[in-house]
Amino acid sequence: NAAIDFVYSYGPAAEKTVVLVPAFVTAYVESLAEATGFDSETINYTLGLFACYPLGIIMNMLPYGKIKHAFSFLLGAFLLQFTIGKQWVHQMITSLICYAMFVLLPPKLSKTIVPIFLMTYVTLGHLHRMYINYLGYDLDFTGPQMVITIKLYAMAYNLYDGHLISQGKEDRAAKKCAPWAIAKVPGIIEYLGYTFSFATILAGPAYEYKTYANACDGSLLYNSDGKPKGKIPSQIWPTLRAFLVSVIAMGLFVVGTGKFPLLDPSDPQNATPVVLTAEFLARPWIQRYLYQWVALFFIRQKYYFAWKNAEGANNIWYAGFEGFDEKGNVKGWEAASNVRIVDFETAPNVKTLSAMWNMKTANWLSRYVYIRTGGSLTATYGLSAFWHGFYPGYYMFFLSVPILTFCERVGRKKLTPRFATSGSKWSPWGIVTMLSTSFVVEYMVAAFQLLSYDWAVANWKSHLFFGHILCFVFYGALSNLPTPKKKEV
Repeated sequence: NAAIDFVYSYGPAAEKTVVLVPAFVTAYVESLAEATGFDSETINYTLGLFACYPLGIIMNMLPYGKIKHAFSFLLGAFLLQFTIGKQWVHQMITSLICYAMFVLLPPKLSKTIVPIFLMTYVTLGHLHRMYINYLGYDLDFTGPQMVITIKLYAMAYNLYDGHLISQGKEDRAAKKCAPWAIAKVPGIIEYLGYTFSFATILAGPAYEYKTYANACDGSLLYNSDGKPKGKIPSQIWPTLRAFLVSVIAMGLFVVGTGKFPLLDPSDPQNATPVVLTAEFLARPWIQRYLYQWVALFFIRQKYYFAWKNAEGANNIWYAGFEGFDEKGNVKGWEAASNVRIVDFETAPNVKTLSAMWNMKTANWLSRYVYIRTGGSLTATYGLSAFWHGFYPGYYMFFLSVPILTFCERVGRKKLTPRFATSGSKWSPWGIVTMLSTSFVVEYMVAAFQLLSYDWAVANWKSHLFFGHILCFVFYGALSNLPTPKKKEV
């Protein structure tokens, strides 16, 4: 309490930094919230996401160079002040401290110190949120802080990789991540433009610094002589497509979660979740499980809404464009894509599932955790849980996923050669793996949404812990099954 009171004592000073949001805007949002019945936080956040589209149009019209970076920073700061008020200072403090470390410390040291500082800061934010509002869903600085953590954590390794490459030193991880390596610390305007980028600060995606910088300096589209690297495609359809998907997802979330709530809509923080009430548990198991599957599907729509909305807002000014290949052909529009909805929903294994969900976070974990720890799944999933927060449900889910991953590995080794008739996931064997993955993952991921240890355990218990039991039985049985030889395939 003393530590919290000490931090809170700086609240009045932080309040004075909120200078970018006019009073009439705040008054309008409050009246809109009262008229619609939604809380002002939800209105602010939703309007902030949609505001990125007109801001993206302006960004696209600005000349390349520092003016783009300045605009990106100032409007990103505006959106933070608009959505979380005085708490925006956390992002400012974090960014400036990290910048000082990038400038003052050698890359070999900053690539360790900066991630430790970032994870400590976001950890304290998560613990504070849990302490003052356990199981609550109030909007605060931890969401944007998670985005900045990924950006600057990655930048620390980008600078280190750039240093190794410039010195001609051999390093397997640096070689793999060479496309994103940075030769020197960016200028302060460029740095803040990336860190606070209006198109990513609220919901991500936390893409690499080079992705942002290339879109701002024109090198994404043009050669040094000013000539286009290829035929520059229109950004209208990539923008409109992502926007329309986001709107559909928002509608599905509002309607679907209203009809199939996982938690008690009247008091999600304290009341017994719908899926744990006596009335619900009296239903047949298959009915309960199918209800949970549908409820979780609709919950995912809020992530689809935010990520697809951000994808479109980046595509407007070509930050989502992947550029051209050596022959001048268009690579695609995946640079700001954070989810492939169809691929995720029909994933035949956890590896694909993880790669298609929160893709830029998955890239961060893969490039700067997994390959830097010698391929440790425990370190990767553990840090992912740490980054999300400290609710027991996160750890129950993330520590269960490796069990399923081990099962998939042994299944791929022992069963796939016997039953796979083709490489397509729509083959009979592919459909079996698709359904089995969804069947078990939807059981495990409920803990992630329920958060509480008691609620998560009660939910798994209501399903007789079938997901874990199946995994252990499956792994034990297949471990004793002979690996088929090539002539048997």
